[in-house]
Amino acid sequence: MRTTLRIRRAAVVFTAIGALALTGCGGDGDGEDKKTDEGGSTPDKGSTPSVALPKLDGEKLSVAAVWTGPEQANFVKVLKEFEKRTGATVTFVPAQDPIVNFLGTKIAGGQPPDVAMIPQVGAIQQAVAKKWAKPVGTEAKAQLSKNYAKVWQNLGAVDGTQYGVYFKAANKSLVWYNTKAFEDAGASEPKTWKDFLATAETVSASGVTPVSVGGADGWTLTDWFENVYLSQAGPEKYDQLAQHKIKWTDPSVKDALTTLAQLFGKPSLIAGGADGALQTEFPASVTQTFTGDQPKAAMVYEGDFVGVNIAQTKAKIGTDAKVFPFPAVGAESPVVTGGDAAIALKDGKGAQALLTWLASTDAAKIAASQGGFISPNKGLDAAAYPNDVQRTMAKALIAAGDAVRFDMSDQAPQSFGGTPGKGEWKILQDFLKNPKDIAGTQAELESAAAKAYKS
Repeated sequence: MRTTLRIRRAAVVFTAIGALALTGCGGDGDGEDKKTDEGGSTPDKGSTPSVALPKLDGEKLSVAAVWTGPEQANFVKVLKEFEKRTGATVTFVPAQDPIVNFLGTKIAGGQPPDVAMIPQVGAIQQAVAKKWAKPVGTEAKAQLSKNYAKVWQNLGAVDGTQYGVYFKAANKSLVWYNTKAFEDAGASEPKTWKDFLATAETVSASGVTPVSVGGADGWTLTDWFENVYLSQAGPEKYDQLAQHKIKWTDPSVKDALTTLAQLFGKPSLIAGGADGALQTEFPASVTQTFTGDQPKAAMVYEGDFVGVNIAQTKAKIGTDAKVFPFPAVGAESPVVTGGDAAIALKDGKGAQALLTWLASTDAAKIAASQGGFISPNKGLDAAAYPNDVQRTMAKALIAAGDAVRFDMSDQAPQSFGGTPGKGEWKILQDFLKNPKDIAGTQAELESAAAKAYKS
């Protein structure tokens, strides 16, 4: 989900956002569907589709992604509408991380999916280097040009050729909190890292453990580090470290790890302590924050997609569950983004039609209406989102335009930044367990990064 962007500012998510010039997307319509000249279907009742799709009656397609649970179910709804409009049949293929390895096995066996949803920029580059990915066709490029800021187009391009269509974005600089736990503790939303730690102590004194960490999933720990680093070291250093133009032994990394250790080094502030956090997967880190009268934690850090997991509890977003920007460690709060891009692995009309569909505002509207999803599609009417919290986060992303920073670990080679039990994921898990060993953590990160970037 990341790339090498040269951007000078980090915007705060919940700043005052002026009226955005968002164009409306085509609706679903209430009447029966009828065929377009191109063979696709259009909603009736005067509603106009935002994209023309070809006739694909009888064609069978497959799409691979690492999504599970509600995230998978929501995406399948998008695929179902594609089936309805084209006549094709689309099968969702569950993939495993790292997805490049999964795809390599499928390709070696002669059964690659038609399209894969890729969660790392580095993985897109690997797929292109291995000659797996097919360039984006004319129709999909037209949708990208119409609906996407240049930065999102560039994220899916390699050496000037478009390969990826970014369907899903993420604002990964948010802290979600249990409003009752905050009210009972007399706590307020912190704006700085110093205030965040003080708020954690206040909540702890009320009898509730303040912070839930999903440390069993190493990617959550990379996100913690990246937000601290971006805010503290600044955008230029962030870009340099993302490209390994400076080493992980750089003093700026020491500063960020030292800051993070102010939280990780106090087990009483983390649900279950370090050992408990390392056994807690991301979904559970969310649900345990918003379940029952005695939640296991009052706050959980992660992106807008936390909303999907909150929906599995009885908590209501906007009342029981609220959100504030990741606290500023330096002068500004950080904004780290991520995303999932669709790439075609087979030549053919069907795969290209699916890329065109995923780049459309109609597809984005279906996904947005389910919640737990933010689209980088600037043509999507913010009214498609189910609540004000989602709307605000989406508007902030669109308003930022090209002023976004992509998740650092997803810019890295997958062996370093995107593999469970290895590289940055494993080293930061070790750091969570022993946050005093900052020099040792830096040395291990640099050793692993040096090997990965050379290969």
